[in-house]
Amino acid sequence: MKQLILRQKQVIFFIIAGGLSAIVEIGSFKILSIYLPRLFSSEYNLYGIKYPFSNILSTSCGIITNYFLSIWFVFERGKHSKKKEFLYFISVSVVSTFISLIIFQILYHFVYKDVIDLRFYVLSPEMMSKITAILLVSMLNYSIKKKIIFNG
Repeated sequence: MKQLILRQKQVIFFIIAGGLSAIVEIGSFKILSIYLPRLFSSEYNLYGIKYPFSNILSTSCGIITNYFLSIWFVFERGKHSKKKEFLYFISVSVVSTFISLIIFQILYHFVYKDVIDLRFYVLSPEMMSKITAILLVSMLNYSIKKKIIFNG
């Protein structure tokens, strides 16, 4: 078991960093989705898109958190300069953000219709959509970041 953990150390650290980044993203989404609609009425529905600003801002918080956790704990520096590495990371993250937003909209509009009461927390359709979108996009992110950005 110990050898398996040592061989999969990078994946385990990626999962931990991703989990912490997801907590930041989900937490900021929860806060933003409560308060932004009070400032912008279109936050509930901007041309059919639900919570666009909350999604973009919370995803940005998650991306920045993930970048720093990735360079500190997960990946070793690749052949790119720090500036180029950061630009690649942000570029991949921007594309991932759009994919995540599309997945969120599909799930919110067509899949998650009811709340799930866990007794200690109630998951709304927007929170279930956000969590699912994060999980799906994180698998893609690991592969791209490992192979292209950090050349691992």
